[in-house]
Amino acid sequence: MRTPLAEELGLEFPIFAFTHCRDVAAAVSKAGGLGVLGVAGHSPKGLRQELEWIENEIGDKPYGVDLLLPANFAGSDRGGFDASQLDERIPEEHKQFLDRLLDEHEVPPLPADVELAPEFSVGYEKQRDVIELAFEHRISLIASALGPPPEWMITEGRKRGVKVAALAGTVEHARRHVEAGVDLVVAQGYEAGGHTGTVSTLVLIPEVVDAVSPVPVVAAGGIGNGRQVTAALALGAQGVWCGSVWLTTEEAETHPVVKEKFLHATSSDTVRSRSLTGKPARQLRSAWTDAWEDASNPDPLPMPLQPRLVREAQARISRTAHNNKGSEQLSNYFVGQIVGSMNHVKSVRTVMEEFAVEYADTMERLEGLTGE
Repeated sequence: MRTPLAEELGLEFPIFAFTHCRDVAAAVSKAGGLGVLGVAGHSPKGLRQELEWIENEIGDKPYGVDLLLPANFAGSDRGGFDASQLDERIPEEHKQFLDRLLDEHEVPPLPADVELAPEFSVGYEKQRDVIELAFEHRISLIASALGPPPEWMITEGRKRGVKVAALAGTVEHARRHVEAGVDLVVAQGYEAGGHTGTVSTLVLIPEVVDAVSPVPVVAAGGIGNGRQVTAALALGAQGVWCGSVWLTTEEAETHPVVKEKFLHATSSDTVRSRSLTGKPARQLRSAWTDAWEDASNPDPLPMPLQPRLVREAQARISRTAHNNKGSEQLSNYFVGQIVGSMNHVKSVRTVMEEFAVEYADTMERLEGLTGE
């Protein structure tokens, strides 16, 4: 399963694991892949602790980080808004709707002593401290999950020998990333969890491979087993980028209520919704997404206004989902259509082993079909 890109990065398997959980990232790297920690929402202090923990855990194994660097968002023409400016721009109608939704589901308020988690900042300069901190560590890859990386980030990556990647949902996005100077493109299909476009993985991968060659392409979207890894490599990709499949692993920090929902969900139980981030992101369908899709209710606000609006509501839901029926109904998280195959809790190492075994079995079966 070794590819030129995997060889260059020192990987046993060309499997890139996006995750917000440091335990998953470390476990994947230790098992021969490359764990990629999503760092959106981390403060510099918190991120330093996470990266130091990973490095102590994995030794000399490679790992990476992933950021949200959207080029277009509310306030992008002025470098972004601060918290007070965001609050001023949230319509009263949206606040009232959210209050009604939580009241209807009897979601308790937060205790007075509970602090909300940090918000993720948007805009290159607002995240510069986090990016520079990541470069101070021995990362092997840094990826922009939403938008082309800024020139200074690519320059810094080359100076430090860190590969710079960017996710693309269309050929146009991929070409734009290559023109900016990225080292590899992650072509992410419609099936993927999180922020995703409307072109399917099977169509997108060969289009992007042909468009950006010789820049290596990593395939993302709907990949959760060895047969799908084989298919991605057959389409010209040099690796796979998986996110959803780790959410039901033993190491994952997924909320227990949400994890249980994932284990019983089908591939039809996800929806692309702007209800959490303000941009279309695939997530588990729930009472939350249904309410925001209802035409009689307000439309979600653009990024970063929507995250600012819903952050406290999401904290209230998460805190009480285990013992409050209404909160449980509203609970959801980002996940791709592969959720229909995520039916059992497994260790990260077991998932990695299953990837390898099924890939080998698939290659053997294909060789048998061709008589070679």
